Amino acid sequence: MARRKRGLAMEDDEPALDISSLIDVCFLLLIYFLVTSTIQPREQDLPMTLPSSQMSDAPLDIEPMLIAVKKTGSGFQIVVNKTDMLDNAVSGERRELPRLSESLTTYSNLARSNDTQPLVQLFIDPLVEQQTAMDVLNCLKGANINSVTFSQVAK
Repeated sequence: MARRKRGLAMEDDEPALDISSLIDVCFLLLIYFLVTSTIQPREQDLPMTLPSSQMSDAPLDIEPMLIAVKKTGSGFQIVVNKTDMLDNAVSGERRELPRLSESLTTYSNLARSNDTQPLVQLFIDPLVEQQTAMDVLNCLKGANINSVTFSQVAK
């Protein structure tokens, strides 16, 4: 009688894959990307003070700066206080608006020197790209202007 070797069952003949080292590599990659990534400030973190729905009886101490962002054929146009045309159709990934930033900084410094809070009234044409509106809000943040009123009508 020949002895029969007890063989492994058919299920055990399949090759096994040890994935414990792959899990370690995945965790190392995850830690690497978390440590090396740069965190951009979120657009919703802009410290803006929006007006309340209740009317105030107190008069404004200074005239608000009126900024209108209008759609043109080639892009957009920024008009300050109905007369000054600034920064037409700026392009690039991170768009800077140098003339608007300079104007806002001057206005903010003048208002703060008179011990008043700078106030900006902003009209943005609905046809203007959202990124352009965010560029204007970033300029306001750069000039430390936190009191912003949004208008529905171009002034």
